[in-house]
Amino acid sequence: MNLKRRRLPHLYVIGQPLFVTFRLYGSLPANRPFPSSNLTSGEAFVTMDRLLDQARSGPTFLKQPAIAQLILASLECGARLGHYQMHSFVIMPNHVHLLLTPHVSVSKLLGSLKASTARRANLLLQRCGQPFWQDESYDHVVRSGDEFRRIQRYIENNPVTAGLAATAEQYAWSSAGRPARPPQAEGLPHTSPTGTPEASCQSLPGSGRLGRAGTSPLRTTSPACPRTVRAKSSESRHRGCWRRPDQ
Repeated sequence: MNLKRRRLPHLYVIGQPLFVTFRLYGSLPANRPFPSSNLTSGEAFVTMDRLLDQARSGPTFLKQPAIAQLILASLECGARLGHYQMHSFVIMPNHVHLLLTPHVSVSKLLGSLKASTARRANLLLQRCGQPFWQDESYDHVVRSGDEFRRIQRYIENNPVTAGLAATAEQYAWSSAGRPARPPQAEGLPHTSPTGTPEASCQSLPGSGRLGRAGTSPLRTTSPACPRTVRAKSSESRHRGCWRRPDQ
């Protein structure tokens, strides 16, 4: 078990499913009213996610097929390397939802994923040196099978909720639209043996954490995957376009 403290604490458990969301830099209006303090962190997350779905301000680089494919390739690469088991994902125009089971340090794998995709996306967009990902991420440890399936439906139905697709399967950039769906989690408590769907998710559990993602990048050596560049600070790490060590 790992307890990371940034602006708020992050509880990471290797081998236990984790719900993660990260978004583009500046994707929420700076003067937005923050949710009332009497909301749980899960309810506050849903409020912020609805604002992201509206995409009324800020960049929407992820709706470009080349950028979305880049993100998807990096996600699949990390799974092939064994850094995590991917259960569900969706790449929205300005944010990404993941449901995964980590097999390595979560702070390192998130830092690596965000650093490598920022660098490569900025190269495609010809905007080197500019921030790409927001430093803060949302993460929530999944504690039961029922919660796992509720979050999975939330992720895969996000394009439908946002009005981007009529059904979850019609959206190209999610696990629902993949020919082979990612594996499901096993061994979680309170898992329904029949797999009977529950009522649709109205809000996520209140025990998640709103805060900054970990920052130490994880190097990869697989030729199929982009090499991660060690950035000099958490701010520069998500800007992209740092030179590779062998350049």
